[in-house]
Amino acid sequence: MTQYNNPAAGKAGMNEMIDRGRLQVQCFDASLGNPVSHVNVFVMPRLSSYIIGQMSTDSSGQTPEITLPAPPLEYSSAPGFPQPFSTYDIVAAREDFDTVVAEGVQIFPGAKAIQKINLRRRKYSYEASQALIIPYPVLWGDFPPKNPESAVKELPPSSGFVVLTEPVIPETIIVHDGIPTNSSAANYYVPFKDYIKNVASCEIYCTWPSNTIHANILAILSFTLNRVYTEWYRNKGFDFTITGSTAYDQAFSYGRTIFEDIAFVVDEIFTTYITKPNIRQPLLAQYCDGQRVICPDWLSQWGSKDLGEQGYSPIDILRYYYGNEVYISEAQKVEGIPLSFPGFNLLSGSVGEAVRTIQEQLNRISDNYPAIHKIKADGIYGETTNNAVKKFQEIFQLPVTGIVDFATWYSISNIYVAVNKMSELL
Repeated sequence: MTQYNNPAAGKAGMNEMIDRGRLQVQCFDASLGNPVSHVNVFVMPRLSSYIIGQMSTDSSGQTPEITLPAPPLEYSSAPGFPQPFSTYDIVAAREDFDTVVAEGVQIFPGAKAIQKINLRRRKYSYEASQALIIPYPVLWGDFPPKNPESAVKELPPSSGFVVLTEPVIPETIIVHDGIPTNSSAANYYVPFKDYIKNVASCEIYCTWPSNTIHANILAILSFTLNRVYTEWYRNKGFDFTITGSTAYDQAFSYGRTIFEDIAFVVDEIFTTYITKPNIRQPLLAQYCDGQRVICPDWLSQWGSKDLGEQGYSPIDILRYYYGNEVYISEAQKVEGIPLSFPGFNLLSGSVGEAVRTIQEQLNRISDNYPAIHKIKADGIYGETTNNAVKKFQEIFQLPVTGIVDFATWYSISNIYVAVNKMSELL
């Protein structure tokens, strides 16, 4: 394997880092989606060969967390400060897989970054490597501003592609990696929640107030579900749901770093969106940074940060920008899920079919994630079920409570569906 051991390189600027952030790397088989254990992971400052961290993945394909230097928290509090995140390169290597180098992984102070890496099985006897380039966040990078559109779309006639009677959470978003007319750009098939987490991690800073993050994710959800509900691009003859171009839609970067605080919020609210009275569709909730680009009647990302610091609630932030009549609604259907959330939390002492469903799904998941121990599917939420739920929550970046709430129920369902699909490929 290539050696990364030059101690003289990569130290420039490290003394300026006075805060710390956390990183966890997760490795998967690109062909099957299974977690890959015993992957050697090396962490280096950007464009350096000086190793500052070395880890190995466990049976769930995850490394331990590593703490890394990051800039002061105040740098992400307003535009005009120096770069608010530090960047690192990550090398993931195992003998029977091609090596992957993730370049430009971003670490914010006080936050946990999660970097997923898909490894391809080695086809040749010699070492091969792949590069995964993580672009800057929109607020720091150079991205084209959004082309304005009507926030409420005129729906096409019934002979068009629209077949939904109400907003539905799709199982998958097809993201076109370019402007709509670029036929050579790749299409990525992305699970809905993963898409929202990716966009939010591209568009805003994870260090912002919780209410600000919540409001921005609601805007991202609403924008996305408007594209889904209206079949906006399919009605124009394209074969995708949305683009990754900020000029037309929202930023999306395949394989980018995701931040835990953002992921938590998405898991809690992914079925919700904002809308207005007397319209069926989610609002096309457009937004801009509010500094380099001024956008009246749209959400200002930097402005929403200030409102969050002033104590505004998520809905008050949204009403400040989109009008007092907007309200939060919820999709009643999540595609691809065997059974909807029962409407109440499951915890120690709970009994019934909902408990049995979770037990059966966890047992299937444990075939791919053996750190989750098998449990008796008896419909009784006892200590072994509680421990299995906690281990699942730990592996899949959820608050470790042992309680099957809304976020945990749908995360278990999503992973259960995913591992069943893996088995169909074998």
